[in-house]
Amino acid sequence: MLLGLRTAIYPAPDLAAAKRWYTEVLGQAPYFDEPFYVGFAVGGFELGLLPSAQPGTAGPQPLWGVADITAAHARLLELGATALEPIVEVGEGIKVAAVQDPFGNRLGLIENPHFDVRAVR
Repeated sequence: MLLGLRTAIYPAPDLAAAKRWYTEVLGQAPYFDEPFYVGFAVGGFELGLLPSAQPGTAGPQPLWGVADITAAHARLLELGATALEPIVEVGEGIKVAAVQDPFGNRLGLIENPHFDVRAVR
């Protein structure tokens, strides 16, 4: 049945601006770049931008892994995101936070020292 997360898609009505911002955030250009969809490879998964969708902060809430949540959160704010949920330790050294990207979407972060990349399939 479900094998695991593959893609998280973010609405991007201004696709060009969203592509520039996420290129800066991720430090890389998209691997797939078409007028109907832009895809970035992120740690074996995909962050996609969809111009035909409406941004929002409700609904599914994927969390993107980071090594240092404090630094990642600060960098996103420097790049124009706004704080949505503060950094919180939720137990066992796991920390989560969320920002709102400049396009109105929730971008969740997680620093999880227990995440085992070998378990990803």
